[in-house]
Amino acid sequence: MEVISACLALAAMVAVFAPRVPVAVAAGAAGAVSLAITAAQPLLGRQSEATVWMMVETVPLLVLVLLAARGAPGRRAAVVTALPGLAVALILVRVLWPGELLLMAGACAAWSLPAIAAAGAGLYLRSLDGARRRAVAEARRAQRLALAGDLHDYVAHDVGGMLVQAQAARLVAGPVPPAVAEALRRIEEAGQRALASLDRTVEMLHDRQDALGSDHRLPGVEGLESLVEGFSPAADLTVTPGLDLSRETSATVYRVVTEALTNVRRHAVQATRVEVAVTREGRNVRVRITDDGGGHSEASRRGGFGLAGLAERAEILGGSLEAGPIGDGWHVTALLPAEAA
Repeated sequence: MEVISACLALAAMVAVFAPRVPVAVAAGAAGAVSLAITAAQPLLGRQSEATVWMMVETVPLLVLVLLAARGAPGRRAAVVTALPGLAVALILVRVLWPGELLLMAGACAAWSLPAIAAAGAGLYLRSLDGARRRAVAEARRAQRLALAGDLHDYVAHDVGGMLVQAQAARLVAGPVPPAVAEALRRIEEAGQRALASLDRTVEMLHDRQDALGSDHRLPGVEGLESLVEGFSPAADLTVTPGLDLSRETSATVYRVVTEALTNVRRHAVQATRVEVAVTREGRNVRVRITDDGGGHSEASRRGGFGLAGLAERAEILGGSLEAGPIGDGWHVTALLPAEAA
């Protein structure tokens, strides 16, 4: 029976790493089977010997405890973590039964310490995963707020221009046909209502953005030179001459370069060379930032929280963003449409 229980525990541990097997199912099933076999020993009047199969069973059960504590969903996490943990703690009953109750209780309590340690490690990793998810969500939210602020500014500018044209048309010399005058009046009133609606809608977003401590009114490609000039280590900037980008894309290019340089300063302090290239490729613009600081931290290797938000912003504009190791350093590359969709 120990062989069967050990094989089932090993199979459950392996199954957890399959993409379609939930960790809660595997951990709960392995723990329940192990507990059932432990309970069957005294009921059947059998006493097992301490064999290698008990150790083979204990190791995957401990792994399942850690994985369940880390990844099991919601309220089920406590149950599916407790089942394999309790199975580990009580596995010595197979050897000690029948025997003194205090001896068995002390042995099981001592044997439960590895399970408690595995559960603690899993909960710690669970808290790190949760903190990362919240940080990524906050970065994406900040980018959405910035994009909404930019949209407000761009649309308000264009609608304001339409209003000026409509007002100027009503004041031209000479008679204006009544139908045209009425249409111009309606255009002017609709434009004013649109601007008022924009202001009301984005006002709360502006307040939220201020609470985040950042200003969404960032410059575009024209501000890259001053941004790169003050960077240490020295950064080389290459921009395609006469680059004509939409305002949304230009602001995103500036944000990508800012975030990439910030990550170099945080995670690759040993870098000696940084290159920033903004080049036109057909109907797109490619932004590429590379460095030779190979010691990027794990947070940077996962893409960084700010880059996660910028990747979503790039997708909204119809482009893409990726980051990863290259040679002896790191790269951040964004491909954006020159004209916003």
